Amino acid sequence: MLIRLLRTYLATYRRELLAVVVLQLVATIAMLYLPTLNADIIDSGVARGDTDYIVDIGMWMLGISLVQVLCSIASSYFGARASLGAGRDIRRDLMGRVSTFSAREVGQFGAPSLITRTTNDVQQVQMLAVMACTILVTAPIMCIGGIVLGLHVGSSLAWVLVVAVPVLGGSMALIIARMIPGFRAMQSRIDTVNRVLREQITGIRVVRAFVREPYERERFDRANDDLTDSALRVGRLMALMFPVVMLITNVTMVAIVWFGGYKIADGTVEIGSLTAMISYVMQIMMAVMMASFLAMMAPRATVCAERISEVLDTETSVSPPAKPAPFVADPGTVEFRGAEFRYPGADAPVLCDISFTATPGTTTAVVGSTGSGKTTLLGLIPRLVDVTGGAVSVGGTDVRTLDPEELRRVIGLVPQKPYLFSGTIATNMRYGRPDATDDEIWEALTVAQAADFVRDMPDGLDTAVAQGGTTVSGGQRQRLAIARALIRRPNIYLFDDSFSALDLATDARLRAALRPATTEAYVIIVAQRISTIIDADQIVVLEHGRVVGVGRHHDLVDTCPTYTEIVESQMAVDAR
Repeated sequence: MLIRLLRTYLATYRRELLAVVVLQLVATIAMLYLPTLNADIIDSGVARGDTDYIVDIGMWMLGISLVQVLCSIASSYFGARASLGAGRDIRRDLMGRVSTFSAREVGQFGAPSLITRTTNDVQQVQMLAVMACTILVTAPIMCIGGIVLGLHVGSSLAWVLVVAVPVLGGSMALIIARMIPGFRAMQSRIDTVNRVLREQITGIRVVRAFVREPYERERFDRANDDLTDSALRVGRLMALMFPVVMLITNVTMVAIVWFGGYKIADGTVEIGSLTAMISYVMQIMMAVMMASFLAMMAPRATVCAERISEVLDTETSVSPPAKPAPFVADPGTVEFRGAEFRYPGADAPVLCDISFTATPGTTTAVVGSTGSGKTTLLGLIPRLVDVTGGAVSVGGTDVRTLDPEELRRVIGLVPQKPYLFSGTIATNMRYGRPDATDDEIWEALTVAQAADFVRDMPDGLDTAVAQGGTTVSGGQRQRLAIARALIRRPNIYLFDDSFSALDLATDARLRAALRPATTEAYVIIVAQRISTIIDADQIVVLEHGRVVGVGRHHDLVDTCPTYTEIVESQMAVDAR
């Protein structure tokens, strides 16, 4: 999975990778040639006292060292360009894929996990790519070249390398094999820490209101301790790698010096050859140590690549059709025909056999008890989720045959939990229509009953808004979200319990202002308060995901027991 991911994203940077290979090849060959020249100086120059020879070879060594340094620097530059560019491309594609997900896929992965995969997981793969670009060429050539040249200059000591290299490779393979499960558990626990932290930051008001700070601290400590324990287990294995490499390296060096000393005394090995042999052993061990760095990162990057590929390979359940049906700019009706929605693996559908029709210039309200499927029903129209049975059509065309982007351009949705983005009031309003003028923004704010409090803000439309709209009250946030939908001037308005945070007077004024602004559009409202939808042209009553009544208020009071119960319960509350 890791190799496939890197091959896919590094393919764009072939020229940089080719430059890395060539430059690393030159630098490595230069490094391997230096011990041979050093042996010549000792055996030929020093032994004969030939100063000119020593200076000549020394100048060659300086020149080769300079070439090696310059090639290494250039190689690192091109390697960084390729790997960092690949990381950028992976993040871009991850974000692009996540933005196509329906609520089903987002819920399947979870927001904290998607954030971790887009940031931490990509960073791990990117770091491995950086290391691979600088080590993957150098380490094998240095190791193999060191072995070959070491055997050439000191063939009588070859058995030391024959023993040391397999022992070193086997030790590294054993440690790395034990690291992979640890890294997989570690990434999962990073997800858990992110999830707990996100919940606590988002729900800080609830935590403080119920004095649950000690409990939340304990919950975070548990998640944090689990991550720490997992990281320590992996860290112990990582810490073991370098002592093992150094131990085998030092034992190998001692063996070469020990047995090489006897060979020098016998006259079968020259001092320069022994020095070159030691240098080549050091280069071999250096190559193994560099490979150890890479191998140490590979298990974690492999796990991260699996998690990234899992997101990239997941197809959204709300996919655009291969040949979208032509979209009618002024659709005739919005119709539900036996619509059903069932979550994967669920025993029962959330919605079942939903049938009703909405026409332009009318208001359709959807009411029902909590959990009856009102929000899910509303999400079927803009294809936030797709029906699993039956059909939903706009203008007589099944929405599943329409391009989702074209469909959503004619829809103004105000979600149950209105969300404002960090920026200003104006930038949030222009999220609905980027080319909206200030006059059009003020007009939408006036209809949404938000103009007065925006004018009272220090900078008016340029007043800063925090992420999520936490700098304004819940009612203000709802009115700003309604204004954002109004400024779009859509054909279909979907209000998902968008008046719940408003007082009755503001609710009444807002609904009165909405009527002339939506005379030619569909208006579908999900509401809990009967006063909000009492004047609706059509009221759809849901119970346990089924339609149990359709009609106007006065008709349903007489014919629908569920609706009558809702009305009476609210009247009883108001009477108190």
